[in-house]
Amino acid sequence: MSRRRSRRLVVPGAEQGVNAFKAEVMRREGYSVDANRPDDVKYEVAESIGIPLKPGDNSQLTTEQAGHVGGRIGGTMVREMIRLAQEKLTKQE
Repeated sequence: MSRRRSRRLVVPGAEQGVNAFKAEVMRREGYSVDANRPDDVKYEVAESIGIPLKPGDNSQLTTEQAGHVGGRIGGTMVREMIRLAQEKLTKQE
């Protein structure tokens, strides 16, 4: 039995800011990102690492393949959030 994950953000109304952050971070990583459709960067990331991700049904992908795509995007965003937090803490001292 598969478990469907909730994609809702905890903070209501934060989606626009998160999407803008994702677009900016992935743009700095060298990917072309449409600011209106930042989730589409996953297809470019998948292509760059050789994973056949396509819009629609991707049931042929393994969990590991899907994780590589999501990890590349999420990991990059987390590293940037940590860098920004460290920078802010340094300025407060």
